[in-house]
Formats: sequence, structure tokens, C-alpha cells
Amino acid sequence: MPYRLEPRGERSQLWSYASPVLAVVLTIVTMGVLFAILGTPPLTAIETFLISPLLTVSGLASLAVRAAPLIMIAVGLSFCYRANVWNIGGDGQFTLGAIAGGGLALFFPNAAFWWFYPIVLVAGVLGGMFWAGIVAFLKLKFNANEILTSLMLVYIAQLVLTWLVTGPWRDPMGYGFPQSAMFSAGATTPDFGTTSIHLGCVLAPVIAIILWQVMERSVLGFQLRVVGQAPRAARFAGFSNAKLTWIALLVSGGLSGLAGIIEVTGPIGQLTTEITPGYGFTAVIVAFLGRLHPIGVIFAGLLLALSYLGGDAAQINLHLPNAITGIFQGVLLFYLLGADVLILHRFKRVRAPAPMVLAESVK
Repeated sequence: MPYRLEPRGERSQLWSYASPVLAVVLTIVTMGVLFAILGTPPLTAIETFLISPLLTVSGLASLAVRAAPLIMIAVGLSFCYRANVWNIGGDGQFTLGAIAGGGLALFFPNAAFWWFYPIVLVAGVLGGMFWAGIVAFLKLKFNANEILTSLMLVYIAQLVLTWLVTGPWRDPMGYGFPQSAMFSAGATTPDFGTTSIHLGCVLAPVIAIILWQVMERSVLGFQLRVVGQAPRAARFAGFSNAKLTWIALLVSGGLSGLAGIIEVTGPIGQLTTEITPGYGFTAVIVAFLGRLHPIGVIFAGLLLALSYLGGDAAQINLHLPNAITGIFQGVLLFYLLGADVLILHRFKRVRAPAPMVLAESVK
């Protein structure tokens, strides 16, 4: 019998949480088919892509390092999206945070860690907030679409970074490579023990928990939810849409900037043209996969971080193209958007009409 989609009339709580699980399962199946097409045994490829990075201590540490910026950015994006403010420019705010804090670190190479490193972090946060503030200003002053403006500012930020590391901030001892000098010990993110785990890996879940409490238990969080879900009710209640837009974008930009400065003062150690593999865009998937909930974002961030590690492992061990990471993320987003239809709709079986039997009356 044929089926059709029909509105549920209300959101399904079951599918609100089940649709991400369904999307992940369908993504794994699809990737298995793709691996087979590429001539790689599906089970071997999936084991290399999703399991082998988790079997060693160094792999788990690398997972935490990769997940930290994703979680920070995605939590900020979730904060925005709850208020119906669509910030897509996390990558640009990440880059400006790295530029602002990294530039400060370059200009004061001999400063002491105990007082200088916090200032570097604050500079990174302010850099991200400044870049997101441009989006807020254009939206509220000229009614410019924040999706377009935040996205276009990503490319401007990348060009500014490229100009700096190939021009005034280029390392004179760097053999002409587009990179700055290495940051001093006073501006280096501390790590823990012999692993690559650093301060950002601890800050990311702490920030997620704090914002969870803000969104669920504070007046500000209530206002953001009302503005996002019922704009007319928010206006009737006297909530300032302009104020909440500024707050949402500044918080989101600040967290992206914090992720940027921690990344360049930690794992990278300097400014280069390749400080992000697209964390800001991947964080959009993380936010929606985590249901715009900070705790969900932590788990979604770990999964998407695993896709980066798995892509590297598949490239090295199975000689698969590096683009396999982007394919995994794109397929996951595709299935997530498709599965989310089930939140507001259900499949209903449609019975075919019975054939009409025409008979002549016998007189």
C-alpha cells in the first residue's frame, strides 16, 4: 500500500531525539556503500574511519583536541539559533579571534604567562565579538540578512589573515613560508602531561554546561527562546529584539574567537593561512545534530571530530582521498535534514479505493 506524509499537529518528542540517531546510522550505511564503490572493503574502511582512532590513548587525546573548537563554536551557534538569529560565520569569527589574540602575542614576546595569557584569551574573545558585532549592526541598522553577511565576512577574515602572514607578520626566519613567528611561552596554551590535551579541551565542556544553565534557568535564556519560537509574543511581552540579537551574536562570536585563539596558541603555535579546516562550518552540523542543546553539542562535537581523525586515518592507511571527511559530514547533514521531517510529520498508509463494480440491473 502507498504511504504519504501528513502533519502530526505537534512536535514528536521521540523523533526530536531519534532523528539524529537515524541520520548517523544512514550515514554509516551510505559511507559503507561509497567505500565499496571506491574498491575498499566497507567493514575495514568503517573500522578505520570510526573505530581505530578510539583504540589508543593518543587517538582519544587527538579526539578531544579536535572536538574542543567544534564544541565552543557550536554552543555559541546554538545560542544564536535558539533566538532565530542565523549566524553562519563562525569560521570568520574564529579567524578574527586568532588574529586579535595572536597579534597581541607577537607584539609582546617576553611577557610573563601568569598575567599575559589571560589577556591574550580576552583579546581573542573580543576579536570574535567584533566580527559578529558587524553582523548584528548590519542586521539591525539595514535589515541585512545575517546569513549572507556572516558568510561573506568569513572570506574577508581569511584574506586579512593571509595578508598578515604573508606581509607584516611574516616570520623573517620562516624561509618565506606564509606564517608568523612561533608564540612565546607566555602566550602558549598549557597542556596536560605527555598527551596533546590542553586547556581548551577542559574549557569546552565547561562552557557548554554554563550556557546550558543560562539557556534553561535564566531570564535571558527564557527571552531568547521566546523570541525564537514566538516573536509576536516576545514583542507583546516587551522583550527587546535588538538587544537579544546583539547578545546572541556577541556571545556566539566571542566563543568562536576563544576557540580560534586557543587553537593557534595551542596545537598550532603560530598564525598560518591554514588555522582552520572549516571548524565554523562543521560546527553548524554539530549544533543541529546536538539539537541546539549544549549537552547534545558535546556528543555531536565528538562525533564530527572523529570524522576528521577518521579521514586522516583512511587517507594514510587505505589511500582514500582526504575529501572523504567532507563527504561524511555532507551526507550526515543531508540525512539529518531529511530525518527531521519526521518531527512534524508522520507516514500514513493510504488505502487504495476499492474498484467499483458496475452492473446493469436486470429487469
